[in-house]
Amino acid sequence: MNLFAYLLLGFLIICAVSVSVTRSLLSAVIILMSYSVVMSVLWILLEAPDLAVTEAAVGAGVTGVLFFLTLRRITLIDRESKSKEAGDGQDS
Repeated sequence: MNLFAYLLLGFLIICAVSVSVTRSLLSAVIILMSYSVVMSVLWILLEAPDLAVTEAAVGAGVTGVLFFLTLRRITLIDRESKSKEAGDGQDS
């Protein structure tokens, strides 16, 4: 393998470690999306274009969108529960 492939493998290791260390869900989703993009480049280097397209479409595309929608939904649920708790405290 050439130097570029080793750099990509190093980046994958850094992504895996940083996802496990980060506390922000949004940061973790962005790191996982970049992991999928780099993984698709590695699949191209390994001459497996079908896997590369699948990894880019599903790994970075669909999964990323689903994670963002889930984070948005969780944030909305958290906001609604906090506003209900604040409303309950004012009625007493």
